[in-house]
Amino acid sequence: MFQQRTSASDGLIIVYASRGKSEPPRLGLTVSRKCGNAVVRNRWKRSLREAFRLTQHRLPRQLDLVVLPRRGASPDVARLQDSLVKLAAKLSSKLSANAPSANHAAQGPKS
Repeated sequence: MFQQRTSASDGLIIVYASRGKSEPPRLGLTVSRKCGNAVVRNRWKRSLREAFRLTQHRLPRQLDLVVLPRRGASPDVARLQDSLVKLAAKLSSKLSANAPSANHAAQGPKS
């Protein structure tokens, strides 16, 4: 996921994305010690999971997301919901633009 370098961010979170094989979007979390102690990290994880649960019906399908909180930001579920929807839509359009066309991929390499 990190090698593809398809990411978008705002002042609250950084989101990495790739096309997934499953229909509903999936969420992965990376909350490092830089965000704070165990209590703060767990609050981030709970808030991110709740924001994802509340917005997953508004997110693009077949999208795998990995979310990292920004250092110094505080977890707020309402703001996280807005960020997830905006950034996931942005990443979905980025991935669609970068995807090779189906016709070109079906032809295979030329000899």
